Amino acid sequence: MSSESSKKRKPKVIRSDGAPAEGKRNRSDTEQEGKYYSEEAEVDLRDPGRDYELYKYTCQELQRLMAEIQDLKSRGGKDAAVEIEDRRIQSCVHFMTLKKLNRLAHIRLKKGRDQTHEAKQKVDAYHLQLQNLLYEVMHLQKEITKCLEFKSKHEEIDLVSLEEFYKEAPPDISKAEVTMGDPHQQTLARLDWELEQRKRLAEKYRECLSNKEKILKEIEVKKEYLSSLQPRLNSIMQASLPVQEYLFMPFDQAHKQYETARHLPPPLYVLFVQTTAYGQACAHMKSSQPPRQDKTLSVAIEGSVDEAKALFKPPEDSQDDESDSDAEEEQTTKRRRPTLGVQLDDKRKEMLKRHPLSVMLDLKCKDDSVLHLTFYYLMNLNIMTVKAKVTTATELITPISAGDLLSPDSVLSCLYPGDHGKKTPNPANQYQFDKVGILTLRDYVLDLGHPYLWVQKLGGLHFPKEQPQHTVIADHSLSASHMETTMKLLKTRVQSRLALHKQFASLEHGIVPVTSDCQYLFPAKVVSRLVKWVTIAHEDYTELHFTKDIVEAGLAGDTNLYYMALVERGTESDACSSPSSGKGCHSQDVKYRTLLPLCSPCTHLGGIESCDSSQLSWHLIGQGFLLEPPQCWLWCCHPAPALAAKLQAAVVLNPGYSSIPPIFQLCLNWKGEKTNNNDDNIRAMESEVNVCYKELCGPQPSHQLLTNQLQRLCVLLDVYLETESHDDSVEGPKEFPQEKMCLRLFRGPSRMKPFKYNHPQGFFSHR
Repeated sequence: MSSESSKKRKPKVIRSDGAPAEGKRNRSDTEQEGKYYSEEAEVDLRDPGRDYELYKYTCQELQRLMAEIQDLKSRGGKDAAVEIEDRRIQSCVHFMTLKKLNRLAHIRLKKGRDQTHEAKQKVDAYHLQLQNLLYEVMHLQKEITKCLEFKSKHEEIDLVSLEEFYKEAPPDISKAEVTMGDPHQQTLARLDWELEQRKRLAEKYRECLSNKEKILKEIEVKKEYLSSLQPRLNSIMQASLPVQEYLFMPFDQAHKQYETARHLPPPLYVLFVQTTAYGQACAHMKSSQPPRQDKTLSVAIEGSVDEAKALFKPPEDSQDDESDSDAEEEQTTKRRRPTLGVQLDDKRKEMLKRHPLSVMLDLKCKDDSVLHLTFYYLMNLNIMTVKAKVTTATELITPISAGDLLSPDSVLSCLYPGDHGKKTPNPANQYQFDKVGILTLRDYVLDLGHPYLWVQKLGGLHFPKEQPQHTVIADHSLSASHMETTMKLLKTRVQSRLALHKQFASLEHGIVPVTSDCQYLFPAKVVSRLVKWVTIAHEDYTELHFTKDIVEAGLAGDTNLYYMALVERGTESDACSSPSSGKGCHSQDVKYRTLLPLCSPCTHLGGIESCDSSQLSWHLIGQGFLLEPPQCWLWCCHPAPALAAKLQAAVVLNPGYSSIPPIFQLCLNWKGEKTNNNDDNIRAMESEVNVCYKELCGPQPSHQLLTNQLQRLCVLLDVYLETESHDDSVEGPKEFPQEKMCLRLFRGPSRMKPFKYNHPQGFFSHR
């Protein structure tokens, strides 16, 4: 019975498959294909689209048959084996169809590759022909260029134009009837005319020399008159000193400064002139009165003028005196030659010798703070250095973490990106250092000053690295082009450092100062608090395991400032319910209560002085302790024991703050250690602080950026802890009750938390 039923069902199944007529060939077709059959020929006749539809249909049928076989096996039964065998046969037929479709697909792929290869060969042949033609064209162009570039000696002479030649030259030289048609004769005629003109100019030059001698004699006469006029002018200037002081126009003092400036070396002279001009221009823009010096910018020259004059005096001829003195000393005492070390020290001192004169620049800011800059010139190295000092109107209490902010060694570091002032900008100095045993200029910057690149540009010095020059000349235009930008950067640097100085004083006491202009950026209640703010060394920062990304990215340079912030939140602040509820201590975070007499001191509350129960109502003392006095007893509520969540933030503060934002790297210690490597939400918190920093800049010049980032960090920790899912298997209340309003607690497979604060509505959402 089973064999008969299978024979009856077989054609029905094949008919119900809906497969194309490929499986239902006639006997005549089979006989013809038996004689000669080629699948490659069949590929050209078949439609790939229909084959694809057949493939999908066959796969669907296989899925259906497999599901039916699985169903029959699970149900069992007497006739199940027959039906399973029937569906297995149908599945084999479909597998045969898939194999054939696979062969056809491979044949199509091979044909496509062959066609592509043939096309590529044709393209290569055409490309080779094109290269041959281009080579021939290039060869011909070179030959043509050689012919065109051939020059004769007469071509180096700049002759007059043809129109001017025929217009001015006499007929006996121009010979228009001959030269117009013969270029050679025309060139000869033009050369004759050039010779005639030069003879005339030589005669005129001799006449001018005689006139020059006459003018020089007249100048000598006028010089004698002016020399007699100088004493009279000096007496007039001396008499006008009281008037100058009364009108605040110190022309005499300025004149003395300019007289002293004559003895400055060229770079310092350029700096003095351009800085004075910039100060006068700023004062003229603020007032319509005659040009005066800007009150916020003062320039002065310090040093010994006599020593500067002595540098340019030739050495006196005293060889005879020296020989006599040497002979006497040899007779009296024997000289000891200096050792090699002493000689090298003397050579180093001579090479690092500064010019006796220096330029003092005082830049006054809006808050009456003054940046004192002293510019020096190293004569043998041909570079300029600067020393900086910041003074304020009121004495500042320097926090521990703000020790390097106003340090003379780092206050001007990286004023321009990459300009740390630790090495010489003059490439030629390295060869000079090798001769005297100086490894680097870094060891001498504290005494000599920092050779910043912007200092060289203010002095008009430019040292190109591509084309080293033997002598660099001070350029006024280079100094003028960088003066205004540099002065603005200097003022901005001082203001930003002073703002950081004040902020660090609050941060060390655990207070994050947020101005009224930035209050809208944060929710009204922030539970997490800053408990620690300290400075760390660059080596300590690089050794932290959660800062490797910043170190590997090259963002942690030795010129940056590094700090460590600790933001903490514990559950004891939420231990008791609000006293406004009037129902006693019913907070879910309270695990147990203790009944104490009201008159006895409670160690948790710091002691009770009075026991007047009629006046004693709800009180909140400390953090998380509520009192409910029934007659003369009270319940002392202890907070639920729980570990505080501690968020460490390693901060990289670029010297260009606040134009360059600080970089935060986070590590959360709560239920294990969480960093951006093992927690996507920590990475999202870092993105909120580092990437979305423009939302926290506040009003210009964005001096509140750092404190706003720290406050945002406290808010992010609150959101992270309050949105953490509660484990239902653990009895007790939620460790951190949700106080922030969130539209959606989690999103995506990584369960990202809503860290974006929408300040007008007061809720948190995802970005």
